[in-house]
Amino acid sequence: MALDGVDLEVGVGEVHALVGENGAGKSTLMKVLAGALPPDGGEMELDGERFAPAGPLDALRRGVAMIYQELNLAPDLTVEQNVMLGREPGRFGVVDRSTLRVTVTRALAVLGHEDIDPTARVAELGPGPRQVVEIARALVGEARVVVMDEPTSSMSRRDTENLFAVVGRLRDRGVSVIYISHFLEEVKQVADRYTVLRDGASVATGGVAETDATTIIEQMVGRSVDEIFPRAERTMGKPVLTLDAIGGQQLPRSVSLELRRGEIFGIAGLVGAGRTELVRAVFGLEPVLSGQVMVAAVTDAGRPPRARLAQGVGLLSESRKEEGLAMGLSVAENVTLSRMGPFSRLGVLDPRRRAEIVRRWIQELGIRTRGPDQPVGELSGGNQQKVALARLLHHDVDVLLLDEPTRGIDVSSKVEIYRLMGKLAASGKAILFISSYIPELLGVCDRVAVMHRGVLGDARPAGEWTETSVMDEATRGAEGA
Repeated sequence: MALDGVDLEVGVGEVHALVGENGAGKSTLMKVLAGALPPDGGEMELDGERFAPAGPLDALRRGVAMIYQELNLAPDLTVEQNVMLGREPGRFGVVDRSTLRVTVTRALAVLGHEDIDPTARVAELGPGPRQVVEIARALVGEARVVVMDEPTSSMSRRDTENLFAVVGRLRDRGVSVIYISHFLEEVKQVADRYTVLRDGASVATGGVAETDATTIIEQMVGRSVDEIFPRAERTMGKPVLTLDAIGGQQLPRSVSLELRRGEIFGIAGLVGAGRTELVRAVFGLEPVLSGQVMVAAVTDAGRPPRARLAQGVGLLSESRKEEGLAMGLSVAENVTLSRMGPFSRLGVLDPRRRAEIVRRWIQELGIRTRGPDQPVGELSGGNQQKVALARLLHHDVDVLLLDEPTRGIDVSSKVEIYRLMGKLAASGKAILFISSYIPELLGVCDRVAVMHRGVLGDARPAGEWTETSVMDEATRGAEGA
């Protein structure tokens, strides 16, 4: 059962946060509100009138606009074509381009984004402006309720601040905003009230200003939370990965670092700083054009992924759906694709033996699934991330390159992944941890370094950093460079 008697009330001109763990029912509830799914019971009202949309188009016509995490834009069309798609002004099949341009320009101005060129192709825009185009489309449709599902998951801090300003303008115009997010600091900054979903039911609601984040987390998980960033006792060992002046095609530019066994090494930085390019180059997905990589005692100038895996280096990609997992394949297939030796002989697979091995990983990592044969695409984001980690562990890698491993997953799943990272480090694994969420870097890492324009600054113990100092170096570089 996805939804079980949910109650939700949103006021006019109110920003209402909807929070809960992955699988709590948030997305299903929003699909019901947007007309994509019919409810099995209960009633909805919009402005005091019964609201039972026949489909998404009917809901849109009645004033409910849904902005999904995966934006529904046509990248090869212009901004104005996307904003007015399906409701172009004109007569006798001829579009009135002058009216279209004026309408779109006015909508962008209301959102405070006159800087966006209506004639620009959407493919040329960054994540922030693309979000604005989606919101402008809702605005010209005279939306009374705008639902935003994880709108900042791929945004820079600057784009996020701009989005918050847009949300404020919508509120001032009397538009109600339902804001879904796993980032509670965002909820505290942008929302007026909140509702918590747990196991398909609404379990708590209240004012954001008078409720602390720990209380909201405990309402989400249904238990007290002793420690958001658990730390396991561990001892640093010898260096297992050393980079000496690594350079790629464009990024990174001359990166050096030393990662030791038993260490969680965090890399902070803004979107586009070169962090992802760095780990992809180390793993062999992008070329190393200068510098040296040393894994254990073997030095080279870059090897393909197959060779890196053989050396004990594994990558968890930030693009979980695009390249981290095969969504149409089962949990078992995703966990074992890179290493089938333990359950094969003379090229023949033993499905029963594979299922036994995968069940052990499911139990050890606490993956919530029906079993090894369930398609991984049916799992929640947090459990998908655990499957990706299970593949690295099944391959028995010593060095884990984790690129944004907690992006898009709920707080409870994040805590579980933090705990797993600590356990792995305590067992002697070495972890290179990339994250845009500064509190988790400072909370779980032993050392942290900041990347700025492809250059990695000096690594310092996590306790010597603050969120402000990290952001200062991320925006200006070491020593203001």
